[in-house]
Amino acid sequence: MSDKASLAVLLCNLGTPEEPTPAGVRRFLKPFLSDPRVVEVPRPIWMLILHAFILPFRPKPVAEGYKGIWKEYGGSPLRKITQSQVEKLQQQVSENSVLVDYAFTYGTPGLAEQITHYRDKAERILILPLYPQYSCSTTAAIYDQISKYNLGQRDVADVYVIKDYYRQALYRKALAESVDAFWQKYGRGDHLLMSYHGVPQAYADKGDPYYQQCLDTSANLAADMHLSEGEHTVSFQSRLGKALWLQPYTDVTVRELAAKGVKTLDVICPSFSVDCLETLEEITEENGEYFAEAGGKTLRLIPCLNDSASHIDMMAAIIAPFVDVQATGQK
Repeated sequence: MSDKASLAVLLCNLGTPEEPTPAGVRRFLKPFLSDPRVVEVPRPIWMLILHAFILPFRPKPVAEGYKGIWKEYGGSPLRKITQSQVEKLQQQVSENSVLVDYAFTYGTPGLAEQITHYRDKAERILILPLYPQYSCSTTAAIYDQISKYNLGQRDVADVYVIKDYYRQALYRKALAESVDAFWQKYGRGDHLLMSYHGVPQAYADKGDPYYQQCLDTSANLAADMHLSEGEHTVSFQSRLGKALWLQPYTDVTVRELAAKGVKTLDVICPSFSVDCLETLEEITEENGEYFAEAGGKTLRLIPCLNDSASHIDMMAAIIAPFVDVQATGQK
């Protein structure tokens, strides 16, 4: 009888710098922005832009943003919250011979490193990307890394990936509960903005389902919260460069909502499973300033699902079928 666990679950997120310094940010951005899944500009042109104009200059201002949120959390919030997710999920599934850990697509611990480690400890490995909506620029990069890893193996690793889970009932429940809990505690704002990480419009035009999945997520949340059409808006943040990205843009939308008389704007970021630079700094600080400058009073960030009980329950439900299949000896 094998002394291996039946299953190893790796919660996979994009990653975080090792330290909030220009050098630390540069080391993180280089592999991230070099990935052709992330930026589809022809390689020679993009490598010139990346090494001549982005890596020499962008890390310094980005590091300042990281410093602010790291000071509040005593380290990388994405890493700390992810570690808490691992601990809580492990407690919930500990009786089922399941090991839980995390991996980053960029940074440490890397995906290949964790697959190497856990293939000797478990019969199978399940990757749960913490991206509710699939995109070629996020989840597909995970598939690529697994394929690259297995290309170098005579005995390939038995790895499975959850492609998306935006339609999962407990995800919908957790998202609605997070909004409701925030409103119960702080009162309801004048408007709810659902801000998603953006991707270039060209990706959607070529078949990436991300945009439609974001719209479906928002429609589900609006229905679950009984919101009318005028009570919520969908937008897309974090655009890079001058190309057309998914619209409407968040920074434009917050100004427009303020101009229309919205004084208290609540913002939720359903494509992010863990609070990070893009939520804590970009939304709260940058877009909070844009909103105030345009006449708004208060922009309030509704926290990501993070390590909430409902989020951990959702994760446990997603991995449950894989545990059940392993228990019956099937593949």
